[in-house]
Amino acid sequence: METAEKPKVIYRCKKCRRIVASEESVIPHEQGEGEKCFKWKDRDSNWSEKKPQCTAIFVEPMKWMRAVEEGNSADKLLCIGCEARLGSFNWAGMQCSCGTWVNPAFQIVKSKVDESTT
Repeated sequence: METAEKPKVIYRCKKCRRIVASEESVIPHEQGEGEKCFKWKDRDSNWSEKKPQCTAIFVEPMKWMRAVEEGNSADKLLCIGCEARLGSFNWAGMQCSCGTWVNPAFQIVKSKVDESTT
């Protein structure tokens, strides 16, 4: 009896290709209401009611996150291989580009990583 295994998604640093996250470590969140959720000063001047795409993924804290291991409450997330900035974290939480608040937040920007399947 064969079961078709779904390919796993992994995220690699675009600069050095080191694996920084996998599908299992991604924390899903509900899509927010877009710029409607942001303060007036943070809204784009030509915002619309359409639902935006998330520009980052939220993950669980991992061993390679040195700033987390050092006990910081908020800081940048740097690749352990090449020191490229991949995102940021904040134990108090952050707002996603879709408008949803994620607490605690370990955010990796999608434009800084490549998504691939194994």
